[in-house]
Amino acid sequence: MDNARVFAIRFSKLYPLYVQKAVKKNRTQAEVDQVICWLTGYDPAGLRRQMKEENDLATFLAQCPKFHPNASLIKGVVCGVRVEDVKDPRMQKLRYLDKLIDELAKGKSMEKILRA
Repeated sequence: MDNARVFAIRFSKLYPLYVQKAVKKNRTQAEVDQVICWLTGYDPAGLRRQMKEENDLATFLAQCPKFHPNASLIKGVVCGVRVEDVKDPRMQKLRYLDKLIDELAKGKSMEKILRA
């Protein structure tokens, strides 16, 4: 899938998939929200607003209040791609988010996920 198609996906369509993945592994929607808010700087109301407005991923990422400065500490592989090696900054932000959701679903502690 090319980047244009990826960034055209509505955040409101992706979010339930993140929640479903986490819940299947005995995590909660609140934990998914905490991870997303930590990374993007959205507060819970801002997150809900993004979904209500049906914004695509490009807009969701562009409107992030403040991408977390410790995001660069996120390392590893998502979908066969090493997140720290992704050249496109927008795609790297999306891969960071995917990686955090993966870590949540794998049972990592919130302290480790949030790079505390």
